[in-house]
Amino acid sequence: MRILYYDCFAGISGDMNLGALLDLGVDAVYLESELKKLNIKGFHLEICKELRRGISGTKATVVVEDPDNEKHRHLRHVEEIINNSTLSDNVKTNSLKIFNLIAFAEAKVHQIEVERVHFHEVGALDSIADIVGAAICLEYLKVDKVLSSPIQLGGGTIKCAHGIMPVPAPATALIVANIPVKTGLVQHEATTPTGAAILAATVDEFTSEINFPITKTAYGIGQRDVSEVPNVLRVFLSEISTVASDLKEESATVIECNIDDMNPERYEFILEQIFEAGAADAWLTPIIMKKSRPANKLSVLCSTEKANKIKEIIFRHSTSIGLREFKINKSVLPRIKKVVQTKFGSIPIKQTVFEGKIVHSKPEYEVCKSIAKQFNISIEEVEHEVLKKL
Repeated sequence: MRILYYDCFAGISGDMNLGALLDLGVDAVYLESELKKLNIKGFHLEICKELRRGISGTKATVVVEDPDNEKHRHLRHVEEIINNSTLSDNVKTNSLKIFNLIAFAEAKVHQIEVERVHFHEVGALDSIADIVGAAICLEYLKVDKVLSSPIQLGGGTIKCAHGIMPVPAPATALIVANIPVKTGLVQHEATTPTGAAILAATVDEFTSEINFPITKTAYGIGQRDVSEVPNVLRVFLSEISTVASDLKEESATVIECNIDDMNPERYEFILEQIFEAGAADAWLTPIIMKKSRPANKLSVLCSTEKANKIKEIIFRHSTSIGLREFKINKSVLPRIKKVVQTKFGSIPIKQTVFEGKIVHSKPEYEVCKSIAKQFNISIEEVEHEVLKKL
């Protein structure tokens, strides 16, 4: 299993991202040859080693050869360039996803249709190279999971098409909505709309926790060199070659409370609300509290992003006045979803994989229950019919 982790302690831009991934091991000749598949001229890459505050890394600069005559393309022009290229489908999909994030943000800022967005943030050659280059590099690295720290946005002000604005720029602020961020480490724009969109489109999880072995560290050098904070993007690569590579490692939150003064009939409703809010699991454990009072411990397992919603449900619908919350790491076997054709019709199943082999197959219970009622047979008979077809 290969994990790419973005440590955005000093922010991220499109060129910093290219530099970091090249420094991590992406072949520069391969990147340049893939970019030629766009069939557009007027730019080239300049790649070199540089230092920032004593840190060595790779600096990648997209040089636009005739900026005075550069076209300001609409989003549809960019989409045509990418779709008409001979790049892989995966690179095309990721590139367009990043472009659309920027285009929709710019359209919202300017209150115009996405089709009318045409300024350089979307259509310039350097943005095209940065964004398509990011997708090419990710495919080259063949990572199974992309993680990122909270994104440092910077501080101070920036001069843009809207005048002088406080950091982050309006488009960046929209792109990073619902993503963990930090501000104020430096007094300049640390994260550009392109950098923010690359992360928003490709990162599977934002977390400060690094709970994997670091195989390689690399640095992408930024254009600035005016701060005590080195203008670099740090990335980590983790390669896990043990049996655990079958496992999906992820962070989660457990929320608990003890309840001894509530009508037990209300638990069913509370649990329904918790699961509808996206909890991975929830359960009740009988306990004995002080003065030998019988009670229940309500426990909820959920993603960190859903923790606040879960806490709101517990406080709103139970008699609890306090909660315990702690972080855990989950190891989850990969699952395959498929549909099996039986004499009772199509029945979906879930299969789990370990060491490359299917170790468990489970038909969807609700579907089996519905079929059992329909044909007046046992659920066991329906499940047996499914499993014998595997």
